[in-house]
Amino acid sequence: MALSLTSQDVLAVLFTASIILLWKIYKTLVFMFGSPLRVWPGPPSPSWVYGNLKEMLGVEDTTLPDKWFEQYGKVYVDREFFMTSRLWTLDTVALNYILTHESDYARPEISIKALADTIGKGILFVRGARHRQQRRILNPAFGPIQVRDLTEIFVRKSNELRDYWAYATKAGPTVINVTADLSKATLDIIGQAGFGYDFNALNFEGKPTELSIAFRTILMSTSTGQVSVLGHLLASFPFLALIPNKRLRELASAVAVMKRVGLQLVAERKAAILREASEKRKDGVERKDLKGRDLLTLLIKANMANDIPESQRLSDEDVFGQIPTFLLAGHETTATASTWALYALSQRPAIQQKLREELLSVDTDTPTMDELNGLPYLDAVVRETLRLHSPVTFIVREAKKDDVIPLSEPYTDRYGRVHKEIRIAKGNRVALPVIAMHRLKEIWGEDAMEFKPERWQQPPEEISAIPGVWGHLLAFSGGPRACIGYRFSLVELKAILFSIIRGFEFEMPMPLEGYEIKTSPLQRPSVRSEPEKGWQLPLLVRPYKRAF
Repeated sequence: MALSLTSQDVLAVLFTASIILLWKIYKTLVFMFGSPLRVWPGPPSPSWVYGNLKEMLGVEDTTLPDKWFEQYGKVYVDREFFMTSRLWTLDTVALNYILTHESDYARPEISIKALADTIGKGILFVRGARHRQQRRILNPAFGPIQVRDLTEIFVRKSNELRDYWAYATKAGPTVINVTADLSKATLDIIGQAGFGYDFNALNFEGKPTELSIAFRTILMSTSTGQVSVLGHLLASFPFLALIPNKRLRELASAVAVMKRVGLQLVAERKAAILREASEKRKDGVERKDLKGRDLLTLLIKANMANDIPESQRLSDEDVFGQIPTFLLAGHETTATASTWALYALSQRPAIQQKLREELLSVDTDTPTMDELNGLPYLDAVVRETLRLHSPVTFIVREAKKDDVIPLSEPYTDRYGRVHKEIRIAKGNRVALPVIAMHRLKEIWGEDAMEFKPERWQQPPEEISAIPGVWGHLLAFSGGPRACIGYRFSLVELKAILFSIIRGFEFEMPMPLEGYEIKTSPLQRPSVRSEPEKGWQLPLLVRPYKRAF
C-alpha cells in the first residue's frame, strides 16, 4: 500500500521540528545567561559569535591571560563561542581539585569527539573506566626501566640530527630553520621508539613514507591555530561532514592510510611475540617478559600477558588507537620544547656556553639515561624551558556535573560579594593557565619573566603548591590524567640538547623583534615578515670548535 503525506502531516512534522528547535535554543540561552560563572569579573567580549577566542589566538605573545589575571584577580571568566562562560583560575587549591577529579572535569566532548574520530580512541581521548583500563596496560611501557632501554634510540637519532646539521654547515655558519629539522628528528624518534617504524625523515635524499605523509596531513588539520565556527559546528553536528569538502576528503584519506598501516604494525608485533613465545616453548606471555625495543611491542606484550583478565584486555582497535596518540603527543610537543630551548639559549650566549661546557665534560657522545639525568645544568635548562616556554599554554576541562570548586582563599565577584568557593554548572569549561602559573611573580619572584636556569639550584618553596606531576610545573599536567610519557619526553629532550649543543653554537640572525609568538594548540615562534611560511625558528648555526 502506497504511503502519502497530507498537508496536515507536513504541518505536524514542521510544528514538531520547530518545537524541538525552540527548546534547544531556549536551553542554550539558559545555559549561556544562567551560568553561575556570570558573577565573576572578566574582560568584555568583542564578538557575540567568537567571544574572546579570536582575541586570545590573535594577540601577539601569550601574556593576555597574565594581564587579565592582573586586572581581574586570580578568578575571572572570559567567553567562548556564542558567549559561553569559561572559568580561569590561578588558585592552586582549585587547580588541584579540578586535576584530581578527572571524571568530573574531563576534556571537552566536542574536542574529544573531533580528534577521536580522526585518529582513534587512544589514551588521550577516552575517559572513566576505559581510560583506567588503557592506562593500566600502558603504564609498564613508560616506566624508568623501559625509558632507560629506549635512550639509545633517542641518542642515536639526536646524533643523526647533529650530523645532518654538520653537513648543512660544512661551508660555514648557515641559517637553518631549526623548527623543521627538530620536528623531523622527533618524528624519527617516536617512529623508532614508539612502534619500530622508520620514517627516515632525517634523510636528505629519502622520500617520505606514506605514513609520514598521512601523519603530516592529520597534524596540519588539527593544529591550524585558527578559530572556526565551521569546525565548532562540524564537531557538534557530524552530519555536516557529508557536505563535499576537499580538506575533509584529504583528511579521510590520510586517516585510512594511518589505520591500514597501524593495524598492520599491530598484527606484525602480535605475530612476532607469539612466535617468540613458541620458540621458547612458553604457554603465552608473562609480565616478566615485558621487554622490547619499542612502546608498541611492550604494550602488546602487556596486553597479552597471562595474568591480565580477558575482560581487561584492549581490542586491536584500542591498541591501534595508541599509535596516532604516540605520534601526536610524543612528536610535536618535544619538537616544540627543543625549539624553545634553542630560542632561549640563542639569546643568552653565556648560558649556552655554560651548558656546553657541562655537556663536553662527558667523555662520550652516546650517554646513557643515567648520564643525561646526572647533568645538573642540563636539567636546570630543561626545567626553565618548560617553565617559561611550556609548549602547552593552557589546558581546558569541562564540568560533567554541577559542582562546587574549593578555593585557598576568598575572592570577590563583580558585585562585591566574597566567595570561598566557585559554583560551576554542568557543561561549563575551565581553563587551567599553565604558562600564567609558571610566571606568576608571587611564586617565582620579580624575575619570573627571565630565562634563568640558576633559579632551580634553590627553587622557591611556594612552587610546592603547584599540582603538577613533575617538577612542580604544569607542563605535563597533573592528577590521574597527567602525561603518561613525561619520563620519555624529558630524556628525549635532554638527548637532543646534549647532541646539538655540544656540536654547534646558535645565534639569532635577526633582531628579537623579527620573531613573533602566537598560540594554537601549542605555542610556537614564527617570523614576522614571513607569515606565509607558518611556524619557524631560523637560527644561525655555527659548528663549535673546541679550544684545547
